[in-house]
Amino acid sequence: MPQKPKKIERIFFIYWIMLAYIIAALIFWFITLNNQNKEMSELRKLSLSGDSIVYNEALEKIEDGRKRKVKQYAGEGSAFFLVIMAGAIFVFRAVRRQLKISQEQQNFMMAITHELKTPISVVQLNLETIQKRNLDKEQQQRLLHNTLHETNRLNTLCNNLLLSSQIEAGGYRMVNDEVNLSELAQNCIDDFVMRYPQRDISSVIEDEVFVNGDPFLLRISINNLLENAVKYSPKEKAVSIRVARRSSLAQIEIEDNGPGIEDEYKKKVF
Repeated sequence: MPQKPKKIERIFFIYWIMLAYIIAALIFWFITLNNQNKEMSELRKLSLSGDSIVYNEALEKIEDGRKRKVKQYAGEGSAFFLVIMAGAIFVFRAVRRQLKISQEQQNFMMAITHELKTPISVVQLNLETIQKRNLDKEQQQRLLHNTLHETNRLNTLCNNLLLSSQIEAGGYRMVNDEVNLSELAQNCIDDFVMRYPQRDISSVIEDEVFVNGDPFLLRISINNLLENAVKYSPKEKAVSIRVARRSSLAQIEIEDNGPGIEDEYKKKVF
């Protein structure tokens, strides 16, 4: 289990110290008021005349008043304690959730920065090679093709970021177009074959398989599945994708030889 950053540990330490101080102050308040109540009762008792006819009755009234005050302080203290604990639990959960979101955003920014730097570095290297070296036309075309491919990849990453922001803000509206799933899947495969030339990526794609859906989201879904298959399976093992018709449905199968998803996490996939 990853350790908490020292900053988070410091925040929670200060939080628990403050909560302990508030509870200690509440207990001190109860003890002080109870002692004052006891002292006031004792003073009233001393002011009574011992030969008074109503001495016992007055003494009983003073004692009853003291007990009522104790109950009042206990009730008010309990109410304050419950309010404090409810607020403390709410604040703790809110802060923990916010810190978790902040950590996830930081991890996301680190991952996306790495993903963005890769095509930028390739494009820069290709352009510098074309500029500094006297290459023949075939070599130039190959580098330009690779550069264009990385530029398209960079554009896709930016579109994914924009889509994530729109979905989070509730501003994205899905379209329901007729999509050539065979062509879309083949484009995704071509992209991965170029990005991972050392991997064995095979495909069996039936022609002219059409579906109704959002082409952008479908492309993202296929790319995510292929990305996971490539990343989490042995490099020497093959990754295969199949697209076919099944009655009135279209079926996509992406198969790898990775460890798979543990049973306890399968219910969280969707």
